[in-house]
Amino acid sequence: MDTHHDRMQVHQLVAGLKEGVILLDRELNFLWANDAALTMHGLGKKEDLGQTLAEYRRRFALKYRNNHTVADGEHPVDRLLKSNCSGDVTMEIRPADDQDRYWIHTSRCFLVSDQKANSDYVAWIIEDETRRYEAEDRFEAAFNANPAPAVICRLSDVRYVRVNPGFLEITGYSRSDVVGKTAYEIDVLAFAEKRELALERLKQGRTIPQMEAIIPLPGKGARPVIVAGEPIEVAGEPCMLFTFADIEPLKKAQQVLKQSEERFSKAFGLSPVPTVIVRAKNFEVIEANTAFFQLTGSPEEHVMGRSQADLDFWLDKDARQDVEQALRKGGKLRNVDFRLKSRDGALVDCLLSSEEIKIDDIDCIMMVIQDITDRKRSEEELMSAIEAVMTDTSWFSRGIVEKLASLRRTSNLSAVVKDTRLADLTEREQDILSLICQGMNDHQMSERLKLSRHTVRNHVSSLYRKIGVNRRGAAILWAKERGVSGKAGPTKPN
Repeated sequence: MDTHHDRMQVHQLVAGLKEGVILLDRELNFLWANDAALTMHGLGKKEDLGQTLAEYRRRFALKYRNNHTVADGEHPVDRLLKSNCSGDVTMEIRPADDQDRYWIHTSRCFLVSDQKANSDYVAWIIEDETRRYEAEDRFEAAFNANPAPAVICRLSDVRYVRVNPGFLEITGYSRSDVVGKTAYEIDVLAFAEKRELALERLKQGRTIPQMEAIIPLPGKGARPVIVAGEPIEVAGEPCMLFTFADIEPLKKAQQVLKQSEERFSKAFGLSPVPTVIVRAKNFEVIEANTAFFQLTGSPEEHVMGRSQADLDFWLDKDARQDVEQALRKGGKLRNVDFRLKSRDGALVDCLLSSEEIKIDDIDCIMMVIQDITDRKRSEEELMSAIEAVMTDTSWFSRGIVEKLASLRRTSNLSAVVKDTRLADLTEREQDILSLICQGMNDHQMSERLKLSRHTVRNHVSSLYRKIGVNRRGAAILWAKERGVSGKAGPTKPN
């Protein structure tokens, strides 16, 4: 069988292959190319490749994947003819007249001999790897741009083949510290919650679920992370992609929050001011301090988890409902006067202030209660003393009367004095006022005026209403301020 006949058989065998095939003689002249080889170069006919390999080199720029130019004499065909061997070589091919187009080819070459074992020609086999390498380039770009720390470990020898800037930043390693090292030298699964499971999954090339672990740092130290593993393929090799979430800031934030909560809890518990925290939704008690339990006389188990209505602390239920309605509208109150009934039945005068707060993302209201029982008692005792003294003030100077009147006006228990003149009173009301200034009670006034006690009381009520008071002492002060001495009592009966 002649050489020409052998070549025709080869042409028929490879014409339909997906791989590109180019045949050259030993002088590097192109003999033949199949359609796949032409398509991989963006051509329609063999002549466009060039007549020789040298002419091909002028029509196409060739670079390795590391961007180094393929030098003269380094093409896979050249290597084969020099050493009779040629491994796979990956090159980037760009038309010299159109640098925007390119292909990635993996080439291998071998000699084809005739039946007499004479070297006849070279078969250059081409595989188009453009799409695969483009996908890998996109993955590489995304991998490096991903802010989440990540490394890729090759499963065959558990060595790291990729590391992104995020991992280098949180650990302080350099790229050379990581790439090429094994997963045993830099153990990203150290102290993992389920280390045995993670190592078994790594060995099997299966997904590693999220778990907390600690990454050893250069020199000394370690960093707490959440690690997860996902099997992937890189450059045709099975690998494991490890991704990490840095939880050190979270740990620090949790520690700061814990310390803050402890400080609040201590201050809340030790505060001498009775304080209770309730849910804004239903006013259920979720926290109360020692001062509150002491004020109400109720044990903790009787208070926690119960609503204000269930606790029945409020003496006036209408007042409690008014306060709750006001809290629903705004959540903020200042110095609301109310009376509290302790567990032993004692009545406590209080002022309530409130503020909206959040606890564990729950809307709450903190209510601060001020016990003003002693203050009110002191004010009442003061006014009682003033009234007792003022039952007969005929011997007081006008200056003393004015000072006592001023003291009465500063008391929160005093009624607001109306802008009423003495002339606005009826004659009988003036008589009643004069007798009150003389220190007479209802019975004595009844005898003096020859009126029933009921009628006297009606006149007294009308007088109080007009001058805006509710006590005899206050009426006496009002009269003294207006020059009524009470010395000349009325004599006309009704």
